[in-house]
Amino acid sequence: MSDERFRRGWFVDERCTNCDVARQLAPGLIAEVDGRSAVLRQPRDPDEARQLHAAAHACPTRSVRPPGGRLDAALDPFPMALDDTVYLCGHNSAHTAGANSYLLRRPDGTAMMVDTPRWSTSLAARYEKPGPITDVLLTHRDHAAHGRRYADRFGARLWIHEGDLDAAPDADRVLRGTDPVDIAEGVTAHPLPGHTRGSVLFLADERYCFSGDSFYWSRTTADIEVAESVTWFSIGELAASLGRTVGRLRFEWLLPGHGDRRHLPAEDMARRLRRLAARTRELRPRPVDFTAVRW
Repeated sequence: MSDERFRRGWFVDERCTNCDVARQLAPGLIAEVDGRSAVLRQPRDPDEARQLHAAAHACPTRSVRPPGGRLDAALDPFPMALDDTVYLCGHNSAHTAGANSYLLRRPDGTAMMVDTPRWSTSLAARYEKPGPITDVLLTHRDHAAHGRRYADRFGARLWIHEGDLDAAPDADRVLRGTDPVDIAEGVTAHPLPGHTRGSVLFLADERYCFSGDSFYWSRTTADIEVAESVTWFSIGELAASLGRTVGRLRFEWLLPGHGDRRHLPAEDMARRLRRLAARTRELRPRPVDFTAVRW
């Protein structure tokens, strides 16, 4: 790739839905301007160009466009390793509101998929190439769109909570109630009703927390937050869920469906979660408002 291609031509087109995915992957290069993402400046070096290519291949509307407008499949970085165990799937889907999805590698060489990217057979082949995928874990109804297709392709079990079962009525495993459930060695499901009736977070190896849309890392506040303006079911139920659950959670990686990811010492995460539970108890129901979210 030439220096000229590093410096010219990146843009965000009019299809942008302001989902925040590109801003997560190319901070400082892409930002929110007038209610949608925009390229602030062109890349100055190969690393910044790679960030923009990641944003382009993750964008659910394919609105992030490189010089010339055509994406180069050879520069697709996904699945992208976050460490030696968790990979970001990229290729976010418009049918899941642009939610992030992840691959969780297990010690025996298998993997689990948490929520789903957009569906295609070529992407499925890419995700299962390193080893078999045994389970597709859905955190809640908003992220269920492609769960059955991926599970069938992988020969995997599809999981969802009974509170959101109508979004995946053919699920193979149904979580019930609010007690934590060990679903595999080192992996526990914690039902967390609030964002939706059937929201679940998945905790792995006392290191990784796949929080769905229950909470996320905010760039705006530099802390863990709930998205109160898009809590569909009940902010009161979410507060009760956090109060019941945070004492059981130990992790270093916060891996949400929307909002930023963050890696911090477990003790720091635990303190922030306790403070989040206390703040959430003070919140009251408000009308749903997508524009109120400042990631």
